[in-house]
Amino acid sequence: MLRDLQAARDDQAEAALDIIAAAQADVILLGDVDWDFEGRGLEALVARLAEHGLDYAYSWAPKPVSGLASGLDLDGDGRLGGPRDSLGYGWFTGDSGVAVLSRHPIGSATDLSDLLWSDRADVEGLLPDDAKDVVPLATVGQWVVPLQVQGTEVSLITLAAGTPVFDGPEDRNGRRNAAELALVSELVAQADLPIVLGRANVDPVDGKGDQAALEAVLLHPALTDPRPRGSGGGGDGHLGDPALDTVNWQGPGALRVDYVLPARTMRVLDAGVIWPDADDPLAEVAELAGPARLVWVDVALP
Repeated sequence: MLRDLQAARDDQAEAALDIIAAAQADVILLGDVDWDFEGRGLEALVARLAEHGLDYAYSWAPKPVSGLASGLDLDGDGRLGGPRDSLGYGWFTGDSGVAVLSRHPIGSATDLSDLLWSDRADVEGLLPDDAKDVVPLATVGQWVVPLQVQGTEVSLITLAAGTPVFDGPEDRNGRRNAAELALVSELVAQADLPIVLGRANVDPVDGKGDQAALEAVLLHPALTDPRPRGSGGGGDGHLGDPALDTVNWQGPGALRVDYVLPARTMRVLDAGVIWPDADDPLAEVAELAGPARLVWVDVALP
């Protein structure tokens, strides 16, 4: 990631920067941002966005659990060190973390990434016995990030739930995803002015995953779902509104898996998904930037 940002020669990375610049967000959460000990990747990202006219004075990228070696054979293939043997799926320490960039001051985040899965849910038959005191609930990480906006503190509750597929009949990944979403619901209830944002990896009506766990977040009495809309999406046999889709994957097709859910006491001014019409000059850029589409919401504080 650092190499591609510094060299400015990777088409996908450059397209992603263009999409972020088009959004002009005051605060943005980015996924799949590799963490490094010195924060050089984050610095390069902020510097490249500054070249696009975006001045993010505040940034934060924590060490994720994705890619952290467990020292155990979690996938049962008889070998150690594979990506599925990590605490959360990943090939190396810092693989596919998150970053928050902001024009408003960021406070000290509460890190809940070390909460054990076995302390949050029944993991019998899902983990080896020697892993129950090692594997966290989070597959990437779980954080509550305070943000100071015009004298008001907003709690950004990150959403980075693992994929609910790529397992067997035991539904290990699906059940871990559901438990991650349940924790997010609890964190919302504890916050005075929450905004949930990130990837749930579950669509409300299509695809795999525990849709009841997602519904508990979307319909939480402290939150509102602005249902941002774009011009793309849809898939064969899909029941959901294609305008709400936020990603276009090979295999499952277009789904709504990314969310920005502000507190119900905030007034939603506008919302959308950067999935332009085919004749829009930004359409090709959005396609080149990868399978995900940027979701945005404008709110007024209470």
